[in-house]
Amino acid sequence: MGIDFLPDKPIYQQLIDRILGDIMRGTLIPGEKLPSVREYAIEAGVNANTMQRVYKELEQMEITETRRGQGSFVTENQQKIEALRDDMKLQLVTTFLQSVAAFGFTKDEIVQCLKDWGDK
Repeated sequence: MGIDFLPDKPIYQQLIDRILGDIMRGTLIPGEKLPSVREYAIEAGVNANTMQRVYKELEQMEITETRRGQGSFVTENQQKIEALRDDMKLQLVTTFLQSVAAFGFTKDEIVQCLKDWGDK
């Protein structure tokens, strides 16, 4: 099966982003067990070592926790998940506003565009 990865971003980072997105959207819920490293590696079409790195990074971010003999689970710490959402929102808005400024759009143009988009 596999996932189509972007060529300009490390695969492990794309997998982290995918799992974080699933958590923020509620596709993965607090306390839910993640697939094993091998299962997820096969599903994604990547090496098990890559998937192990993904799980290690998520655990270091305190987004998941490993329970000995049971596997990896999404954190049940709702504050951690909310902080993740807030951080991601700030990153996206910052990147967006930097791009807007680089192209010389005015605040009014962007506000109107967002209003128009919201009316669709």
